[in-house]
Amino acid sequence: MIEIERKFLVKSSDFKTGSYQQTRIIQGFLNTDPERTVRVRINGKHAFITIKGISSKNGLSRFEWEKEIPVVEAEVLLDLCEPGKIEKVRYLVKNDNHTFEVDEFFGKNLGLIIAEIELNKEDEIFVKPSWLGEEVTGDVRYYNSQLSKDPYINWKKDLE
Repeated sequence: MIEIERKFLVKSSDFKTGSYQQTRIIQGFLNTDPERTVRVRINGKHAFITIKGISSKNGLSRFEWEKEIPVVEAEVLLDLCEPGKIEKVRYLVKNDNHTFEVDEFFGKNLGLIIAEIELNKEDEIFVKPSWLGEEVTGDVRYYNSQLSKDPYINWKKDLE
């Protein structure tokens, strides 16, 4: 139940041509404490409740527990969530032996595109596609729980 993941900004929309699936996602957080976030997500026709623990110091790994729940229950739970729901489309992009999950955000996070890759070990080698940009693994600004509280629109100008 340990998730090992690296996160990158995306520098072009070229990933869309390699995408084999895309799904609309809406999610909210019942708790955004960094030591134990609790997320409710509707992912297409499926819904999940997820608990994540605190990230390791390098931001690569953390505890994750997830359970599928009925969509109608997730809709009710979303109404109980903290302010700042996340809306995005997730693209699945096969690249060599890995699959990237590329999230294109909307609403107050419009303009932000993040690619994540799950790994079996922290030092696992993977092929980086040309559309992959700067690595932001461990940068809390790019955690969905943080984006729900302090959206990209509030600080993107600081990056320019």
